[in-house]
Amino acid sequence: MAAAGSRRPRSDAANAGPWIGGTAQSRRHCSPPMTAAGHRARKRFGQHWLVDAAVLDRIVAAAELGADDRVLEVGPGRGALTQRLLASPLQALVAVELDRDLVAGLRQRFGADPRFHLVQGDALEVPLQAAGVASPAKVVANIPYNITGPLLERLVGRLDRPVQPAYQRLVLLVQQEVGERIRALPGSSACSALSVRMQLLARCRSVCPVPPRCFAPPPKVMSEVILLEPLPPEQLLEPALARQVESLLRRCYASRRKMLRNTLSGLLEPEPLSRLAAAAGVELAQRPQELSPDQWVALATGLNRLTCAPSGG
Repeated sequence: MAAAGSRRPRSDAANAGPWIGGTAQSRRHCSPPMTAAGHRARKRFGQHWLVDAAVLDRIVAAAELGADDRVLEVGPGRGALTQRLLASPLQALVAVELDRDLVAGLRQRFGADPRFHLVQGDALEVPLQAAGVASPAKVVANIPYNITGPLLERLVGRLDRPVQPAYQRLVLLVQQEVGERIRALPGSSACSALSVRMQLLARCRSVCPVPPRCFAPPPKVMSEVILLEPLPPEQLLEPALARQVESLLRRCYASRRKMLRNTLSGLLEPEPLSRLAAAAGVELAQRPQELSPDQWVALATGLNRLTCAPSGG
């Protein structure tokens, strides 16, 4: 991506990776990564340009754009995806780009289209809409891999504070390792706290893998396009329950190799802990990656009931 997000370095290994972005040329007709204004991919930004026409088309198709759609594009880069989005019947496109040199090229290329609205700045900080434009309802983003976590939180929210109103649909290009974790099933080695959080916030599925050869210059990691459809408000957790789920996830995944019997032992005495687990359909010999999102919710519900119960008398 062409500097769509924050420049701040991130040490979280789960978010590590290059920034990926679009280009105006297909892979079959690839020139050096440079705009008409002479912008080359910058190593300090880890910029890589998506140049595969088929993948770009898959991204647009997954967004399912109609004449009433207002779309947020994070990190338009050199405008390959932007061009395809504007070729669709969408109502408005708000593009957020950090790199000043790329902003100049985007304005020159698309500024004459009244549906195109460009916001220059950090996607973690600036308003994700343009002045005079109603809030976008769909998101297309080639996420800067080193800010995946914070940007997902800004676009989807947290368990106890989901984004409201939610976007209807998000089509995101992410590092494949992160995509696998987001949609991982219980028992999978990829299953993590991120899997539980995202699946309690949205329906998650893969659109297509994106190998390094689809970029110029090619990154050293595999990528993936994923589709997120945020759940309706009635299917989201109440804040108190969401906070308890989050607390359990942090506690248990901090020692993911340990059995739940050990990681939960400080919360309750052995007998009530066994009853809590049984009521939630959980075995205390299980490890956290073996539990489904519904089982985490059941554990949190039972724990809240026990800890909030009146003392009697």
